[in-house]
Amino acid sequence: MAHRRGTVTVEVRDPAGRPLPGTEVVLEQVDHAVGLGCAAFELLPPDPAAQAGSGAWRSGEERERMAAQWLELFNTATLPFYWGQFEPTEGRPDTGRLQEGARWFRDRGVRVKGHPLVWHTLAPRWLLGRDLAEVERLLRGRITREVTDLAGLVDIWDAINEVVIMPVFTAEENAITPLARHLGRVGMVRLAFETARAANPSATLLLNDFDMSTAYDTLVEGVLEAGVQVDALGLQSHMHQGWWGTERTLEVLERFSRYGLPLHLTETTLVSGDLMPEHVVDLNDHVVEPGGWPSTPEGEARQAEELEQHYRTVLSHPSVESITWWGLWDRGAWLHAPAGLVRPDGSPKPAYDTLRRLVKDEWWLSPTTARTDEHGRVPLSGWHGRYAVRLPRGDESATVDLAPGTDHVVAELHPRPG
Repeated sequence: MAHRRGTVTVEVRDPAGRPLPGTEVVLEQVDHAVGLGCAAFELLPPDPAAQAGSGAWRSGEERERMAAQWLELFNTATLPFYWGQFEPTEGRPDTGRLQEGARWFRDRGVRVKGHPLVWHTLAPRWLLGRDLAEVERLLRGRITREVTDLAGLVDIWDAINEVVIMPVFTAEENAITPLARHLGRVGMVRLAFETARAANPSATLLLNDFDMSTAYDTLVEGVLEAGVQVDALGLQSHMHQGWWGTERTLEVLERFSRYGLPLHLTETTLVSGDLMPEHVVDLNDHVVEPGGWPSTPEGEARQAEELEQHYRTVLSHPSVESITWWGLWDRGAWLHAPAGLVRPDGSPKPAYDTLRRLVKDEWWLSPTTARTDEHGRVPLSGWHGRYAVRLPRGDESATVDLAPGTDHVVAELHPRPG
């Protein structure tokens, strides 16, 4: 993990810019540079339509507890922009609610990602029957609208999701698959990325897929050879059938790192109950009623152990920029799987405590008192990220970034806004 850590000299100054020699200061980490993410659908404001899983059924007290659990571990939130749910009626998108939710996270220092702009699954039913030119026009308009309306709140997007299967997808009738057959995979990626880029040139745009076979390699190579600017590659890792293991995980990371792009582990899952049978090819075919896939003590112990191994393995690779757990809570989990880190009754599983130990203890600098030298300087060592520098008494403080390639930063202390 040496590539995740660094040391920097902090020059501490007073509000007038004068060095503070021989001064006691407190150094404290406030954020990681690496993205430690989680899906956060449940923390959105209540849906006026009161659809299941929207959050409308939660009390204010319960939501407050859930928010505290979420914020304790994560610094990057993935919010849902599934077109068919976001705009179930043509011309009536759920923009305001998603803006409010994204703003809530941003105000707490959390990075926000939208998922996804283009996907064949959960496409609007009202698109069916439109000709291809009309579908393309509406899709481009949808991308432009969401990226524009959320700019400054959501600046990271899964621009397009699961393109490998998109042209041959048959499990659900939709209007996106025929367009993908018409334009081709690379053409669909170009449509998504160039439209989103035009709407927000500073956005980070991901190509995301669950298919870790060489078919995804072929797609990535074709997209890059076509000159499409991809900012990062998204790698899904829904491990309902068991942890990949160190060898396979590193093989996947090394294979996709050769394109020179940051890697985001966008959807990470490990279950705390019985594993899904190995013969299941499409995970969606494993149908279980709510409550029919319970968490078990043995499964919870396995989940905690494998979560730690997986996070250590993933973050050991220098190309990895972010890893996202796909849902903190068992209640409402995809496929009704016991894949959360919190049980349906709200109590944390061992895996929750394991992840907290890593991100807020082993990989974290708690408040540490140090004294500046005769030049007002003090060394700061830790994981790359953001740190607060403050006086032990009083309200003067500053924040500095410990970043790769930086060996000197200035912390000019000012009273914290009241």
